[in-house]
Amino acid sequence: MSGGVIVLPAEGRLTVSGHGLEYRLWGDPMPRGPEIVLLHEGLGCVGLWGDFPARLAEATGRCVFAYSRAGYGWSSPVTLPRPLTYMHDEALDVLPAVLDAIGFRQGMLVGHSDGASIAAIHAGRVRDARIRAIALIAPHFVVEDISITAIAAAKIAYDQGDLRVRLARWHADPDNAFRGWNDAWLDPAFRVWDIAPVLETVTCPVQVVQGEADQYGTLRQVEIARARCRMPVEVHMLPAIGHAPHREATAETLALVAGFARTALA
Repeated sequence: MSGGVIVLPAEGRLTVSGHGLEYRLWGDPMPRGPEIVLLHEGLGCVGLWGDFPARLAEATGRCVFAYSRAGYGWSSPVTLPRPLTYMHDEALDVLPAVLDAIGFRQGMLVGHSDGASIAAIHAGRVRDARIRAIALIAPHFVVEDISITAIAAAKIAYDQGDLRVRLARWHADPDNAFRGWNDAWLDPAFRVWDIAPVLETVTCPVQVVQGEADQYGTLRQVEIARARCRMPVEVHMLPAIGHAPHREATAETLALVAGFARTALA
């Protein structure tokens, strides 16, 4: 401890809810501690954020923290199959414990895809006063046919193509990472998954960044955010960009998220 701030090494592992979770910090945590927490996509991890966290830390002057959820990256594996409530479980049980473990005092969540859904659930259900804003990149609030079609195609690419080899670069156990995500989304019972109601109880500003060519979701996700959120919603649609704006249009997405963060954390 130093001045009330938990001093963490720049990278390492946290033990949370019985799992070892890899993490990394960018920027100087002193004197406020981590202020921007990144929540990765359904096949993501710390490493797959690329240089986005470092550039976000530089652009905002804030300490950025990212961790790999259990089953991803070099974090502990999970027991499969994952429960269909896995995003709620992460948002309501694991994420609060992670924030406490890193000494999070005030800041914002930036989530991509599944991570964006987790951020929304946390903001709407936990209603943590420490969360000043949430930035949602390609969020999911309901299951769409386009999502299932793309996820089914990913299964074919994993079983018959080179997706498993590519994921093995980033995940200690690619089968654990892929099956945990893919099997849950393709379970017929998951088609009724709907987190739109949580948006009605979000009490902080919301940003949505969506690619117009997103193969996993349509404008319907944005329309749900606009209709259900009672707080201001800042929407940015990126032409010709798919499901990963922070990788496909890094400079533009970085400028949008950093600008939103500077305002929210001023």
